[in-house]
Amino acid sequence: MKKIVFSIVLLVGILSSFIAQDLKDVSVENIWKDYSFYSRTVNGVRSMNDGVNYTSLNRTKEGNNLVKYSYTDAKKMEVVIDNATLALDGEVVGIDDYEFSADESKVLIASNTEGIYRHSSKSDYFIYELSTQKLAKLSEGEQQMYATFSPKANKVAYVKENNLFYKDLTSNKEIQITSDGKKGSIINGASDWVYEEELVLVKAFKWSPDGTKIAFYKFDESEIKEWSLKYYDNLYPTEERFKYPKAGEPNSKVEIYTYDIATQKIEKANITGDFEYIIRINWTNDSKGLAIQTMNRHQSNLKMHLIDVASNTDKIIFEESDDKYVEIPTTIFLNSKNQFLITSEKDGYNHMYLYDISGKLINQITKGNWEVTDIYGVDEKSGVVYYQSTELGAISRTVYSVKLNGSSKKKLSTKPGVNGAEFSATYKYFINTNSSAKTPHYVSIHDNKGKELRMLMDNAALVENLKTFNLSTKEFTTININGQDLNAWTIKPKDFDTTKKYPLFMFVYGGDGNQTVMDEWDSFNAFWFEHLVSKGYMVVSVDNRGTEGNGAEFRKSIYKQLGKFETEDQIEIAKHFASLPYIDGSRIGIFGWSFGGYLSTSCLLKGADVFKTAIAVAPVTNWRYYDNIYTERYMQTPQENEQGYDDNSPINHVDKLKGNYLLIHGMADDNVHYQNTAEMVNALVKANKQFTQFSYPNKNHGIYGGNTRLHLYNLMTDYLLKNL
Repeated sequence: MKKIVFSIVLLVGILSSFIAQDLKDVSVENIWKDYSFYSRTVNGVRSMNDGVNYTSLNRTKEGNNLVKYSYTDAKKMEVVIDNATLALDGEVVGIDDYEFSADESKVLIASNTEGIYRHSSKSDYFIYELSTQKLAKLSEGEQQMYATFSPKANKVAYVKENNLFYKDLTSNKEIQITSDGKKGSIINGASDWVYEEELVLVKAFKWSPDGTKIAFYKFDESEIKEWSLKYYDNLYPTEERFKYPKAGEPNSKVEIYTYDIATQKIEKANITGDFEYIIRINWTNDSKGLAIQTMNRHQSNLKMHLIDVASNTDKIIFEESDDKYVEIPTTIFLNSKNQFLITSEKDGYNHMYLYDISGKLINQITKGNWEVTDIYGVDEKSGVVYYQSTELGAISRTVYSVKLNGSSKKKLSTKPGVNGAEFSATYKYFINTNSSAKTPHYVSIHDNKGKELRMLMDNAALVENLKTFNLSTKEFTTININGQDLNAWTIKPKDFDTTKKYPLFMFVYGGDGNQTVMDEWDSFNAFWFEHLVSKGYMVVSVDNRGTEGNGAEFRKSIYKQLGKFETEDQIEIAKHFASLPYIDGSRIGIFGWSFGGYLSTSCLLKGADVFKTAIAVAPVTNWRYYDNIYTERYMQTPQENEQGYDDNSPINHVDKLKGNYLLIHGMADDNVHYQNTAEMVNALVKANKQFTQFSYPNKNHGIYGGNTRLHLYNLMTDYLLKNL
């Protein structure tokens, strides 16, 4: 009997060995050529007014079909618009995005969409009548931006050539609201570059709830200095010029106007007091008031001005100050009451507060040593707000509901990891998108108590494909560095042996508003790290002080010394791992992109005795070269904080370089300008320091398109294998 058992165990061991031998190591081509690990989700979801059905875009060979589904019944499906039959004057019109009118009689279709910067875009817009299946172009000539139905569904407002227009769908007339728009000078209804990038303000106009007025931003950027990008795509390079305010430089002059549809009167909002930025506008539910949020240049004082539109008088109804800076809040004005919900960090963590229209605090809705990270909406009938938070830990995101009075909190998402939600119009159902470091996206429909009703997408094919690869496990932990418990993950080689010594490769971003240590699916970098692990490296990532998810004190500790404590943390992290018996302390490398590229550079210089190799992609090398809203939020201006800028800019520490440095940048980067790399090269040459530098012509901050990412990651892999 013992011999039989031994034989079975031996056989299982032999079979397991053969199975293991069949598993493939991850290649760079798997990631960036075959996209073997790409996880699909559900795109373009919109709830119908009835709250029973929703629509989404269904990709076909002919294009995106607009399809209606039932939340509860998987068998109920209807193609609302078949892209193959959607044509005008013999040309097929593709559906890139869409919006229903309030009465759901029409669909606004965006086609031929062209991205401009990170969030902005322009499109050819079309109006589709559902009853007649008639298709009509919104406007002739130049493409339009941010076309939006009026609440009455009889008009569409949009921006074209820096001016604000609307189309009267009853008379089919196009009305031009402003006429002073001019590239590089005046922008009406859209934002300038820095507002888009740092305040995430793109569509800069809003219909009043009754559809009788439009409030809009006017940017005067004529005094801002220009930045130019060259594209090497012709016999002679082409050039794009745009206004970019660097740290300490002037901003656009911004004003808010209202336009009355009936009288065609334009009036400038009378905003009292001094301010630098207008960060948000919101109409009150009765369309009589316009709430305008302003900030000073240091971004340390936020005011909400309530403008009485009839008398054009101003009243401050909310104000918040901080000795460092105030985060941009999420603000929701209720439809049925003169109340608004706003987020604030005034108790040390980002939470929701309820105020009445006079500015009186009604109550704090959420409390605790955790952060509200998203708000999905308010069901005003039941008095319930639905939100996402870090209540289960900073590396996770969970969906909750709570009464506006702070009672009856319920956890709605059921799976660990990161969860996001899209609720039905009646808040009876929500579509939950979940993923973790181990599992790709799982999309499901739930009722508003959290019960799963049906699965929409489980990425089963990807899950099966993963079984054919020799993958290691991402392990989450915390590390105490400089008196702080920092979230971390590690990926060890599959055959990890504590008696061996492994080179260490660190991945960093490290900037505000971001975390690299998240329990979520990553189709790209995570699998590049798997590729490196298969080559014998151990890979780690740790979120330093200054990152999000752990409260205001943790994040704002870097104030006026941006990069100092972040760099110190990463150096100490490297030293911590170097002290472990299985890490080769002479072979530690670090990689980052953007702020992460800044930190990887800073670590190689300031931690020259710790790091052997660094890869920096699109790094800031001198904080004086970056935009003013972002940089001054943490550093004030260069004129006020000269030492803070100089001490924490890598370009001033090139003489410390000892290790291997790979510097990579896209030459058409509108965000972190190629100037950062050019000046870094000059400084390194002046200091007689050897390094490797690679440029990607015509590529922006993302460095992508065609084979670009494949080339980039092969480049970085080859460099590491030779230099770490």
